[in-house]
Amino acid sequence: MKTPARTMMDRIPRLAIRFFALFAAALLGFIAGPVAAQATANINASVLAETSSPKAGTTTRIAIRMVPRTGWHGYWVNPGDSGLSVEANWTVPDGVTIGDLRHPAPTLLKLAGLASYVHKGAFTLLTDLNLNDDVAPGTAIPLRVNLSWLACSDTLCVPERATLDLLLTAGDGTTNAAAAPVFRAAKAALPVEGRLKLVVGRQGGDWRFDIDGEARLDASSVRLFPAQDGWFAASAPQTVVRREGGWRETVAASDNAAPTPSDFRGVFADSKRSFALMASGARETPRAEAPVAQSAPASTAAVLSNAVDKPTPAQGPKRAAPADTRAFRIALTGAILGGLLLNLMPCVFPILSLKALSLARSGADRYTAKVEGLAYFAGSVATTTALGAILVGARAMGHDIGWSFQLQDPRMVLLLMLLSLAIALNLAGLFEVSGPSLSGNWMTKKGGLGAFGTGALAALIATPCSGPFMGVALGAALVLPVPAALAVFAGLGLGMALPFLLIAFVPRLQRWLPKPGAWMGTFRRILSIPMLLTAIGLAWVLGRQSGVDGLAMGLLIAALAAVGLWWVGLRQSGGRSAMVGLAPVMAALMVAIAVELPRPAAATAPADTGAQMFSEARFSELRAQGVPVFVDFTADWCLVCQVNKRVAIDRADTQAAFAKAGVTMLVADWTRGDPEITRFLASRSRNSIPYYLYAPSKSPVRELPQMLSSEMLIRLANESEGKTDDEHL
Repeated sequence: MKTPARTMMDRIPRLAIRFFALFAAALLGFIAGPVAAQATANINASVLAETSSPKAGTTTRIAIRMVPRTGWHGYWVNPGDSGLSVEANWTVPDGVTIGDLRHPAPTLLKLAGLASYVHKGAFTLLTDLNLNDDVAPGTAIPLRVNLSWLACSDTLCVPERATLDLLLTAGDGTTNAAAAPVFRAAKAALPVEGRLKLVVGRQGGDWRFDIDGEARLDASSVRLFPAQDGWFAASAPQTVVRREGGWRETVAASDNAAPTPSDFRGVFADSKRSFALMASGARETPRAEAPVAQSAPASTAAVLSNAVDKPTPAQGPKRAAPADTRAFRIALTGAILGGLLLNLMPCVFPILSLKALSLARSGADRYTAKVEGLAYFAGSVATTTALGAILVGARAMGHDIGWSFQLQDPRMVLLLMLLSLAIALNLAGLFEVSGPSLSGNWMTKKGGLGAFGTGALAALIATPCSGPFMGVALGAALVLPVPAALAVFAGLGLGMALPFLLIAFVPRLQRWLPKPGAWMGTFRRILSIPMLLTAIGLAWVLGRQSGVDGLAMGLLIAALAAVGLWWVGLRQSGGRSAMVGLAPVMAALMVAIAVELPRPAAATAPADTGAQMFSEARFSELRAQGVPVFVDFTADWCLVCQVNKRVAIDRADTQAAFAKAGVTMLVADWTRGDPEITRFLASRSRNSIPYYLYAPSKSPVRELPQMLSSEMLIRLANESEGKTDDEHL
């Protein structure tokens, strides 16, 4: 008995979902490999002991030496608004115990609206090893410590780890002379214990800290650093005045600060000296001279021993780093606008159009329309947020990638090419699938599941089509906390889904849609043309990435998939099972995932323009020589980049103006991914392209709009040196 054609048609969407799931799994697999292999060398860690032969029944100091690369830093026990301190997990033999790490005093660092407590330059953490009395001389004492920390520069943060081993032998406790200078310097850098007394009081919305005792500190740079989170914001202004017998500091309490915290631990320091502080409690007091809670002299160990890991009851859970709300609002708005513009791109517009017209044809009631609108929105937002999570997570693990990272792998370009070709052939009528087609049967039967898949498909296939307004918005992921960054990526999906969401929820807009008719079949086939052009464009990118051999292999795989889809359509028209025809399609998909495409040739600058390949060193060299520079951050898969090349950058009149003005053009080709370019973009708070810089010989570097014109570039080349405009950074 033959299976009815409608029954087989109901199975097709499930295969499409499986195709999408396999595609997403391949994306995760491609990115996970290079991320896992990323090395950690921004802060080098080493461990040494005060003696290699500790004596039983005594305490021996252990030092962990942290040496950052130039421009990088680590974090104090309380990192402030953002960051992560050094964590140590020790493996020790019986008879040995090791205490908590003790930090030197931090310094305050403010970046992008966030304030953090950091260690600039090399720093040493001390801890104590206690050896039991019953450990016999000559006993081996193998130590292993697993360290984890966050290393940051001004534009990038990388979680790092190290496993360090140290072999000691129980003995007479003879000091290691070579290590002595390290331990002397480390001890001198620790906050001085027991010198100062602290009294804490709460007056309205402010904390008042009265510090008694002799402390020779520079009043112009003195600052109080709380070892626990939740007392006051790291960026909060501190008013410090001298008083008889000591100092008084006033600072606004955090919004989540408890009115009666149980104790306070911290450090009072200037740029050269530091003192440990501790108070046993505080409570709300009237506007009187004398606060009520005071302390005995504190020891350094009590103040800084893992204070963040042992919160007091008043602390509660560690709060999330506060975002720069203004930057977040700008980034979110830019992402939504960018998503809206993506709907006009040739790879997205057909899908949106067909989805909207499917409502008109199906005559869906208001409830069904709302369900499909919400499902389409959910699919779009889920996909952009997932891509953003991969991007943020990979960057946090030290992998230098940016937006559209998946297009830097030729296999991902090949998979997107196959997906675009399949959509184009479906729209052309070669075969039927109740996904983004006009039939709407499956979507009506299955509620919002089909709409969710269509929204996800639109967001996924939109990645080759970069649009204006997205660069600044997505670059915010470099500086915003993770929740805010993911909200920006979700905003991109919201912008893409917004037109269909409005159509689904506003009946008046549905009435404005054209009435169903025979014209819809013709319109559907017309929309296959931009999808076919998208597939051709991706084939061109594949050829640029992998050469002629890679392009030929990709076209063979695409031909195999097209034959399979033709077979599917042939069997559908005869009322037979379409499952058999999917065999070549699945084979093409598996080959596309598994194939090892030819290695791409090294990128070169276009010879006809006299451009040079970009590097930070070359850019700095030209700037030092006073040569005006135009930098083009581009990629073959970036649609707007290619448009700008043809209408503005590569025009004969533009190149003539550049030559006359002595402008050197640097091309930063990001087609295959380049860590140096990624880091440079990150230093400018960007993670996407197109991106253009113009550096006049004697003026600041300027950021140019994402849409260029020849007239704009000619004006820049011809303008007199020293002139300023609103585009200055």
